[in-house]
Amino acid sequence: MNSFTKYLVRQLLVSTVFVASGLTAIIWLSQSLRFVEMIVNRGVSASNFAYLTLLLLPNFLVIILPISTFFVVLFVYAKTINDREILVMRSAGLNQLSLAKPALIVAIGIAVAGYILNLYLLPYSYQVFRELQWDLRNNYSHILLREGTFNSISSRFTVYVREHSKDGELLGVLTHDSIDQSTYMAERGALVETTDSARVVLYKGSRQTVDPKTKKLSILYFDRYILDMEWSRESKEQRFREPRERSFLELWNLDPERDISPKDHGKYVTELHKRLTAPLFGIGFTLIALACLISGHFDRWNQTNRVVIAIFCMTFFQLGQLGLENFISKKLEFIPTLYVNAVIPIVLGAYLTLHSPRRQRVTAS
Repeated sequence: MNSFTKYLVRQLLVSTVFVASGLTAIIWLSQSLRFVEMIVNRGVSASNFAYLTLLLLPNFLVIILPISTFFVVLFVYAKTINDREILVMRSAGLNQLSLAKPALIVAIGIAVAGYILNLYLLPYSYQVFRELQWDLRNNYSHILLREGTFNSISSRFTVYVREHSKDGELLGVLTHDSIDQSTYMAERGALVETTDSARVVLYKGSRQTVDPKTKKLSILYFDRYILDMEWSRESKEQRFREPRERSFLELWNLDPERDISPKDHGKYVTELHKRLTAPLFGIGFTLIALACLISGHFDRWNQTNRVVIAIFCMTFFQLGQLGLENFISKKLEFIPTLYVNAVIPIVLGAYLTLHSPRRQRVTAS
């Protein structure tokens, strides 16, 4: 690897990391706002919230990395053209492949990283994300153990807890049953979770009920009372596992009649082929940028037009991929179009990039 290649590879890598990090931070921030509800309404700690949102990063990176690489290659090579560095290197005898080599090295590295993300990290992180999200939404302790708040845990029950002790005992419990129009007050209580519901055991309290006909208040004092919340929930074993949660081998060996609903078969098949084709855009988008910038003769006046054409082509293929994913999930016979859409930028970009420009008569500028 000559000094020119090392110089450009270093610039491309540093810029790609910087741009990808910035885009990831922006998208991560915008997406994490969806989960603020868990902090406000469910008392989720800041550490759990941060961990939950960080698990989504691989899902963002599989899209961000190819696009970031494209814009970095476009910017770095446009800068070297403006600084006449590419022209000097071509005059020194470097061919098209040598000029494109730094970008291709970075692009291949991005493609490898994309396959690692798609085949291993993405399904694992998304599965952990879904399980943690399920636990936070269905774990009653996140709701009932919040102090000084009226918590609507179902359409029927509202629970208020003054405070809770270090060992998890509830102190100063008030519960209202909207169906029976009953209010329970107790000095202390305890939360008992069952397989599919939750119960609150109340100690030294009273049950106050108003008769809807006579409007008379009746009070029942108790030393111990068990209140069933009747809040059913889905078990982890029954939880629906989305296509992104499945490993590559699970998707490859999927049995439509046993593992999933037949109507969702197309989504799982599309996810399998999406993981195989998406990383290729890291190479395809790079070759599009190279084809528009270093193919032909260098001309500052036409460089802006070439940049615009490159951005248009990248956007066209990226939107095409997203549109095909939605379409193919319903029409599986068009699966080969996913591979065609991913391969065309590579083939066409490679041909235009590596095709040596014809000599042009030098004119005064």
